[in-house]
Amino acid sequence: MPDQSFKNHGRYVPVYHFFLLSILALCIAGAAWNLFKAYNQHSGRLVAAIIFGLSYSALLTAWYARSFALTAQDRAIRAEENLRHLALAGKVLDKRLRMSQIIALRFADDAEFLILAEKAANENMKASEIKKSIVDWKADHHRI
Repeated sequence: MPDQSFKNHGRYVPVYHFFLLSILALCIAGAAWNLFKAYNQHSGRLVAAIIFGLSYSALLTAWYARSFALTAQDRAIRAEENLRHLALAGKVLDKRLRMSQIIALRFADDAEFLILAEKAANENMKASEIKKSIVDWKADHHRI
């Protein structure tokens, strides 16, 4: 696996991000078209409405499954980085840090983690600014 950096740390799951979401978008569009035609023809409206509802439900299921998984990962990252900060500095992370900042800080090596955490809290840095400030990148291959 190549070294991770700011330029290549984003991760996509092609089957989910491109294939599944494309199919769901096409299903929604087709179901909406079918529903529109059924109402104009005054025939098959119930079936068309059920197909549209199921397609929309599938899209919501895919969206929330991803959202819930990322929220659980964010909680784990917050706990890990809080423990890391406690081990290095003897105190927990600054309460001013947003979740996006903490997620960005996880890529910093221990040597620059404390400095960047303080700078991020004091200057209200964006996550991308934090990531760009990291000199010695610590890879994270587990988050998707």
